[in-house]
Amino acid sequence: MTTTPAAKVERWQRFRTNRDKALAAPHGWLTLTSFQWLEDSPAAVDLAPGLWSADGTASTRVTTAFLTAVPSDGLTLVETGEKVDGTVSAVLADEESLMWVQFGGPDGDQVVVELAMRGGRYAIRTRDSASPVFTEFVGVPTYPYNPGWEVTGRFEPYPAPVEVPIGTANPLVDGVHRSVGEVVFSLPGSKHEFRLQAEEEKLGALTVTFHDETNGDTTDDWRKLSIPRPRPNPSGKASVVLDFNRAINYPSAFTPYGTCPMPVRNNSLDIRVEAGEKQPYPA
Repeated sequence: MTTTPAAKVERWQRFRTNRDKALAAPHGWLTLTSFQWLEDSPAAVDLAPGLWSADGTASTRVTTAFLTAVPSDGLTLVETGEKVDGTVSAVLADEESLMWVQFGGPDGDQVVVELAMRGGRYAIRTRDSASPVFTEFVGVPTYPYNPGWEVTGRFEPYPAPVEVPIGTANPLVDGVHRSVGEVVFSLPGSKHEFRLQAEEEKLGALTVTFHDETNGDTTDDWRKLSIPRPRPNPSGKASVVLDFNRAINYPSAFTPYGTCPMPVRNNSLDIRVEAGEKQPYPA
């Protein structure tokens, strides 16, 4: 019987503690209560006061978002705390977000309204710290730590990054996966190698978004795994370590208001990866 090194278990437990703390951050992903597109003329929205609009539609280039409110609406700018009295505007690039205004509660910040640019259109998401998903959160269920799901593979970079069109958790929002190469590895219970297209993170680390046979059963529809920066090995190839104990859910596993990227085609593992995070809300 193999004994799991205590240091690895301790590091994994510390990773889990930090992960749950990050999810439970004020006005984080667990507080989302709506996702709403802005129209091209001022209009009321659900769950937030004021009149909201953008200076374009789905068929034209949207450049600016507008909010008109009066002091009795109780809206203040998140960045400065200044009351919104009249019309304010903001400009974002695609995929950018801004925690724009807040209101409600004893301190006026129970709800934060996030402005987002997705697929060339402006939308808002309300983030309510009184949401039961947030207030009742006790951590993400996971498979027990298993050292067998930590494997070494190799990274095969592309000559240049390739932009691959993908879907997202919101069927009205398209995404792009910037593939920088493929991670090649083997897993317990399988006799063949797997290849997953990877994106690059900061400082050369990688991310793979993948399907496996546990999806829709014990895990969400897809998950992601961060991989430390590839290191050269004696053969001259780039070596990577994949620890599937650290596979995590995208925010869309916790809320219907995410626009999280789906895996690229063929980023699927034809085995059950019984490691990492499970469905947060099993049936």
